[in-house]
Amino acid sequence: MTKKPWHGEKWPKGTPFEISGYDKPVYTLLDESAKNYPDNVYTIFSDSTRTYAQVKDTADRIANFLISKGIKKGDRVAIFLPNLPHYPAIFFGILKAGAVCVTCNPIYTANELNYQLGDAGAKVVFCMDHPEFYPTTVEAIKGTDVETVVICSVKSYLPWLKGFLGGLLGKIPKADNHHPGHLFFDEVVAAAKPDAPSIDIDPLQELALIIYTGGTTGRPKGAALTHANFVYNVMALDEFGWLAHEPGSPPEKMRRGGFHTYLGVLPWYHSFGLTVAMLSACGTGSKLICIPDPRAGDPPFTEVLELVQKYKPTLMPAVPTIFVAFTNHPNLGQYDLTSLIGCFSGGAPLPPEVCRQFEEKTGSVIFEGYGLSETAPVASANPTNRDHRKIGSIGFPVPSTDIKIVDLDTGLTELAQGEDGEIAICGPQVMQGYWNKPEENEAVFREIDGNRYFLTGDVGHFDEENFILITDRKKDMIIVGGFNVYPREVEDVLFTHPKVALAAVVGVPDDKSGEIVKAFVQLKPDETATEDEIMAFCKENMAGYKRPKVVEFRKEVPVSNVGKVLRRVLRDEETSK
Repeated sequence: MTKKPWHGEKWPKGTPFEISGYDKPVYTLLDESAKNYPDNVYTIFSDSTRTYAQVKDTADRIANFLISKGIKKGDRVAIFLPNLPHYPAIFFGILKAGAVCVTCNPIYTANELNYQLGDAGAKVVFCMDHPEFYPTTVEAIKGTDVETVVICSVKSYLPWLKGFLGGLLGKIPKADNHHPGHLFFDEVVAAAKPDAPSIDIDPLQELALIIYTGGTTGRPKGAALTHANFVYNVMALDEFGWLAHEPGSPPEKMRRGGFHTYLGVLPWYHSFGLTVAMLSACGTGSKLICIPDPRAGDPPFTEVLELVQKYKPTLMPAVPTIFVAFTNHPNLGQYDLTSLIGCFSGGAPLPPEVCRQFEEKTGSVIFEGYGLSETAPVASANPTNRDHRKIGSIGFPVPSTDIKIVDLDTGLTELAQGEDGEIAICGPQVMQGYWNKPEENEAVFREIDGNRYFLTGDVGHFDEENFILITDRKKDMIIVGGFNVYPREVEDVLFTHPKVALAAVVGVPDDKSGEIVKAFVQLKPDETATEDEIMAFCKENMAGYKRPKVVEFRKEVPVSNVGKVLRRVLRDEETSK
């Protein structure tokens, strides 16, 4: 890559403009750390630890189990789990079998999960032994290609005494009834061969993951990402993420072999948590604290603070709402958070005041970045140097990545510095395309100067120092606590309510979540309904972060001459308030 305008004095010293060597399977991250640091701890969960050698052994066994169940190269296998210590071994095991992982949001309803499993054509699903998650799985697999269900219990990775007492007292989550044909994780692992299978992988062409992201045209679509997409991203973060480990000391490259401990507060079904926590920890031989529910405790987020004090994490990737939760926690002063060296913020714009307060109270540094599920996810990041970063920006394109600002109409004309346009990304992290969605792919990819660029739907510009600033969203996407909510998906659910004639959904500003979902509902003639009735219906049919927090009934929802709902009119009305 030739020198770009952003490769100036604020580009992190020692960071190359371009990197190579990412053309290898994702599971080599685990294999290499298991070889170099076999006895180092990888996962920490409820006072129980698993070493890299142990995780590799389990991953190899899972791969052999999947092959024994008829899973072939390219078949899809789903994970429907929160951040449990089972997750890394299952993820790497799927890839070692030559299969493609499909990560599923553990708070999905049966209908949402059913669509994702069906669209991906998943044949196996790993789920949690839990009174809510397991019945959801049983219902969701109906009418899909899923033939094998593996049930994972938290008891598997608890210390013996805690597991014994938890089982005795009924404190360990467990479903009431198990389907006789479903299998149990412990038994599957114990019975499988421990030797890694030999599967040839073309990292640049073959898929590692299908991760579902919303669509402005309706149902979620699967971003199909290759092995190289993720290995590149881990390498790019490693090169870019230089940190000052001691106050006043110069930044140095990420230390390996157990120096760092990652706080796994972001969900691993999402590309942000998967890459920047689970995979990055693995790639550097670091420890990873498993946090299934970051909101746990009274008040919420108390258990996370307790874990920070106990296990002394050094790195925390998080969305702005988590930084807000830390900063505003009423008992924050009771906890020692000084172990945190660096925090990576993404998923939504980071308010400067939130950044200031968090750093003031913890002594850490937050460096903001940007990416999407379609880019595995990181495409740009701020320098970690406090003097060189620019709060409020998303930094520079990471090594080997080119970003252009293009016109909003065609996406083909590059705009001048300082001029707002759509952000277009070209680099080794850009997905292969949307799973079985040729029309969607045609809409989001452009060839510019002989290279393939992905149109993000975000609007921004390069400033006078070549930092990228996001100024608007081309899409109607709503960002709730760092999670993407697509209005059409929520509207499609509302339209299934027997009393609803027309519905429109927009995002409105919120101090805690960044935005909340507000629904405008037009009822059918002679029908009546309450806000609570609509909300209860949404609770049954969609994940919590997607649900409207406010419902406003309208005699008429504004539409265009061709009948298209005018969300922008409603959004402008809310903004004017």
